[in-house]
Amino acid sequence: MTILIRWVVLAVAFGITSWLLSGMDVAGGIGAYLWIAALFGIVNAVLGTLLRLLTLPLMIITLGLFSIIVNAAMLELVDAISSHLTIDDFFWTAIWAAVILAITAVTLDLIVEAAFRRHQPAIA
Repeated sequence: MTILIRWVVLAVAFGITSWLLSGMDVAGGIGAYLWIAALFGIVNAVLGTLLRLLTLPLMIITLGLFSIIVNAAMLELVDAISSHLTIDDFFWTAIWAAVILAITAVTLDLIVEAAFRRHQPAIA
């Protein structure tokens, strides 16, 4: 259940990011957002993890800021794989998309988690 909720949260984060950023576009409606979120999650889990391990020295030197470059590269890879996602330019559009997507996804995840925590019954 948690994976499905996080998947929908990531799809909404993609929607907000494409709405805020003019160089990023997701075409195809709600199904396309869900597809892009699933594809990004799989690519980021497999290749993103491997790439983060390979670039660990750069992550340490830049205090984690290089992860923005890794996320932007994962977005570009999803853009290359899927016809639903279009990113105009790697350097600015993909980097800003990675930043906005991360902030939006974390914010939405915190809101959803707080809403679920509030509706859970107290254990006596």
